[in-house]
Amino acid sequence: MSDYDVIVIGAGNGGLMAAARLAKKGVRVLVLERHNIPGGCATSFCRGRFEFEVALHQLSGLGTEGYQGPLWRMLASVDAIDKLDFVTMTDLYRLQLSGTDLDITLRPDRQQLVADLQAKFPHEKEGIQKFIDFSYAYFGEAIGAYYMQDPDAGPDKYPLYFKYALKSAQDVLNEYFKDPLLKFVIAPYWSYIGVPPSLMSFHDLVSVIVGYCEFKPSHIKGGSQALSNAVVDTIIQNSGTIRFSNGVKKIIVKGGVVQGVITEKGEEITSRIVISNASKISTFVDMMDSKDVPAEVTREMRQISIAQGALVLYMGLDCPPEAVDIKESTNFVFGTDDYDRAYQQMKNLEVTNEDMMLMSCYNLVDPGFSPEGTSQVAVVTLKYGDTWLQVPPSQYAAKKYECADVILNRLAEFYPNLRDHIEEIEIATPITSMRYLGTQRGSIYAYDHFIKNSDHFVRNQTHIKGLHGVGGWFGMIGFQPTLTSGVVAAKNVLKELN
Repeated sequence: MSDYDVIVIGAGNGGLMAAARLAKKGVRVLVLERHNIPGGCATSFCRGRFEFEVALHQLSGLGTEGYQGPLWRMLASVDAIDKLDFVTMTDLYRLQLSGTDLDITLRPDRQQLVADLQAKFPHEKEGIQKFIDFSYAYFGEAIGAYYMQDPDAGPDKYPLYFKYALKSAQDVLNEYFKDPLLKFVIAPYWSYIGVPPSLMSFHDLVSVIVGYCEFKPSHIKGGSQALSNAVVDTIIQNSGTIRFSNGVKKIIVKGGVVQGVITEKGEEITSRIVISNASKISTFVDMMDSKDVPAEVTREMRQISIAQGALVLYMGLDCPPEAVDIKESTNFVFGTDDYDRAYQQMKNLEVTNEDMMLMSCYNLVDPGFSPEGTSQVAVVTLKYGDTWLQVPPSQYAAKKYECADVILNRLAEFYPNLRDHIEEIEIATPITSMRYLGTQRGSIYAYDHFIKNSDHFVRNQTHIKGLHGVGGWFGMIGFQPTLTSGVVAAKNVLKELN
């Protein structure tokens, strides 16, 4: 008899959700996590009197108790919903463009979004209405054809989906609009995916826009660490086991079938099923013998390229956000309206005016998120990890502070008093992500989500009996998608266990 029915490698969103669902069904589950806390990206850390949120900006798919989204139902299924307090965010985003007077805030409501865009771009009034109506119509078809995996899906039943799913977001924007500034205003969420509209699918962009408008972006009181802790509680309460500071060194495979794992402490633990929440590269390259890796997996891995990491400034301010003119919880600051140029700049080590910046301030929706009279701010600039790996260790600290200084100088154009109110600051780079997440080159978005890398072409199957993958490296990135991947994996495992 195996030591456990299922072993889960990694306590990220996908791994925790899969383990919780399985534990509730009476499956003997063991979660092995190399870090000393659960969550992966869904964690927090403390500096001074501040507890900083690591990664979550706007939780998607939750909805409300009266209008429950798919994520609400998922969290309810693992008894987490009643352990958490949520706040509905009132903004999609505020978008500012350096050197111009462009400063627009959009709201997560279909009619309000149309009205605000039409007020700013009256010459594109008709196209705006048509684009939003079309986006909703497309997304309605995508629910059936893509998300629900309708077995009868085809061009006759879902014509919009089959025509536009693999078109670039830029092509569709060009189809509806002429004003380049309007296209710029509609599409900053590409930075949540990592590739610009010219390289990403229309499906990915519209899923974010419609999803937020329909179910509203949400904030978790206590941050994403509270979410991870709530799911861990369910695992433990249902007799599941979690071991921290206990990573996996090797996945044992014999004859194309999983046999168990060997931990970094040298312990061999048997199981007929392993769920990996590690990266695809760690799973198949670092934890397996090359002879056991199926040729199909090798071909798929050769097709993809590793995505960006992030340069992040975590700042604790000694004042409320309004004191430094932060008015919205989600703020995009761009130095160029050319998204392709902004994307290319992510491949350079130095921070310039062309780098995009995303600034989140949760105190605007949750005043108690930091001590009274203070606020915490996170500023993200996406950067590929390759260049950071070339920085000599002796120059690393100086380089990250140099980059942070440039970012603060750029923010001063819109928030001139911000620097004066910094009480605590911590700077993370792709090297930081390599250390804490164990991802190659510090990637936070897994692989580049080009159209050719979508799951229409890369099936993300392990091709090994008993081995399942969850998380952004085996599907779509983001909190809702990775939590969903855990639900899907648990469902497949239950079938396998009969």
